[in-house]
Amino acid sequence: MLSRTEGLVLSTFPFGEADLIATYLTLDFGLIKLFVKSPRKIKSRFGSSLEPLTQARISFWGKEDANLPRLTQSDIIHPFHIIRDHLRSFLKVSEIIELTMNFIPERDINKKVYALFLTTLQAIEQHCSDLPVKHGAGEDGKKVKGRFSCEDLILNQYKIRFLTHAGFAPKLDVCGRCGQKGFSFYISQGSILCDICAKGIDSPIRISPAVMHFYDDLLAWDTAKINRLKPSGMLFSKVSDIINMHIKYILTKPLKSGVFVQSLSG
Repeated sequence: MLSRTEGLVLSTFPFGEADLIATYLTLDFGLIKLFVKSPRKIKSRFGSSLEPLTQARISFWGKEDANLPRLTQSDIIHPFHIIRDHLRSFLKVSEIIELTMNFIPERDINKKVYALFLTTLQAIEQHCSDLPVKHGAGEDGKKVKGRFSCEDLILNQYKIRFLTHAGFAPKLDVCGRCGQKGFSFYISQGSILCDICAKGIDSPIRISPAVMHFYDDLLAWDTAKINRLKPSGMLFSKVSDIINMHIKYILTKPLKSGVFVQSLSG
């Protein structure tokens, strides 16, 4: 059975002497792994279409329930080579690749996730490859260095929207049990809890109205206009930390690419 769709290359790894296994995020089939015959040979017909992040129209052959269909054609739509050429940008994008591959089951069709990933890559390529880091004031009014870029805003927005589409978003508006107002977020519950519902649960993270508002902005704003948001460095770090801790709790481990990027920043 021959199938056609468009997809983004998330990763490849060697299989045998000259073959590859390629993982795609696709529009019509979700996350799929495809066997690629001899792409590492000099005269391979696939050329550069298997480079990470490449968007391509692909065809693959295999039975509907086959574990590893074979890629038969790959025509580049857009290479996103600008992101690959900027090492730090590519490393940051690797974090959302890892996130996506950890949360999305294979063959689970989610067109919203595909559209979100594509929009995120387009925004990073068009607006953020050479932007300087931002600086701002903390929530208490003191001057702090906000070591984040437009790329970081976009990638945090991806995490929040992705978790929403995948059904794993933290609840940061009201108490997850009774619906009352609350300002204490509990990682183990994935939600804000009011004082009554939180009895017996330890170690909350205090959430300010500014954090809630910024989280809502990241969820709602058009990605192409995200650079108009001007959060303080402290506010950005707070929301980023909450999202990363939430992801770590669900996966029971941190994202390896995220830890590596943080080590470079340090």
